[in-house]
Order: sequence, then structure tokens, then C-alpha cells
Amino acid sequence: MLNQVVLVGRLTDDLEITETENGKKVTTMILAVQRSFKNSDGVYDADFIKCTLWNAVASSTSEYCKKGDIIGLKGRLQVNTYTDSDGAKKYSTEVIAEKVTFLSSKPLDEDEQNNKK
Repeated sequence: MLNQVVLVGRLTDDLEITETENGKKVTTMILAVQRSFKNSDGVYDADFIKCTLWNAVASSTSEYCKKGDIIGLKGRLQVNTYTDSDGAKKYSTEVIAEKVTFLSSKPLDEDEQNNKK
């Protein structure tokens, strides 16, 4: 069996790390992934995909990435079920990240720019 997802998109918000009762670090994010075709108005739509990052992946991504940065993500789909207040069974789908690649280049600060000259 194979359950693998590869996405490239932009972070919609800055990330905030939380810690579980077991001491594991976790963060959730929404990744905006542009579609490869234009809609009837001639504009590219985007899908907004919920992703969960754990431990070292969560820590490094929250440390080095901010809202608007482009990242590549490799992970797997996970479907969760729950019962709402009316007793109806509901499903939610998210991507569990296994690897994140930082694709936006960090702007150089003034000292770094002077050293490159």
C-alpha cells in the first residue's frame, strides 16, 4: 500500500508550537497550493490544505519559516472521524508532514549583503 503526498505551497500564517501531555512538539498549518490551471475568470485558484507537523519537523519549520514563505512538504494523508453534537459521523482529512523543505530564500541582512560585495 502507498500513502504519499507531495505539496509545494505558501504558509498562510506564522506557526506556533504547542506541546502535548507526552512532551511531543506539534504545530498545524494551512498550506496554500496554487492549482495548475486557471478558472473561468482567468485566475489561478488555490487549495488550502491542513497539515500537521511533529517534533523536529515542527520545531525547525516554525523557527525558519514565516507567513508567505514557500515550502515543499512530503507526507501522508490521514482521515480522522468524530461525532458532532447532533450525533452525525464527520470526517476530516489532513496531511501529516514527514519532511519539509524550505524553498523561499531568506533575505540577507545588511552585514551579509556587505560581505557578498
